[in-house]
Amino acid sequence: MAYSIQIVVDSADPHTQADWWAETLGWETEPTDEGFIRNMVARGLAQESDTLLHRGKLMWKSGAAIRVVDDAEHREGPRILFQSVPEAKTVKNRLHLDVRAGDEDKAEVRARLESRGATFLWEASEGPYSWYTMADPEGNEFCIT
Repeated sequence: MAYSIQIVVDSADPHTQADWWAETLGWETEPTDEGFIRNMVARGLAQESDTLLHRGKLMWKSGAAIRVVDDAEHREGPRILFQSVPEAKTVKNRLHLDVRAGDEDKAEVRARLESRGATFLWEASEGPYSWYTMADPEGNEFCIT
């Protein structure tokens, strides 16, 4: 039996992180169901303090997810969830994402991401392969390959 997975990233500001990564990967942020959220609050199953307005839309405060645009109707496709945590990032990631630049020039991708808040950390290579190790706006390492 094959399983689907989602990648979960601890975040100080999950909604901003989701927006940044959706733009970076060419994915989309999952739409919010404001009616459902309001219903949960009205029924006492959630509190107003569990919600926030982000880009003018009511959302759960605890997190935001992104997904592949072509997979908008399938909940089991690739998904990254950014969840709110109280503590700041303090050490190197044990897991990271590789952003595959494809036919694009890695240096151009790097410059574009730096202009949007990413930080260049170092360049490395192994045999014929090379990559840039970067950090997203919250300091999570990722590579451009």
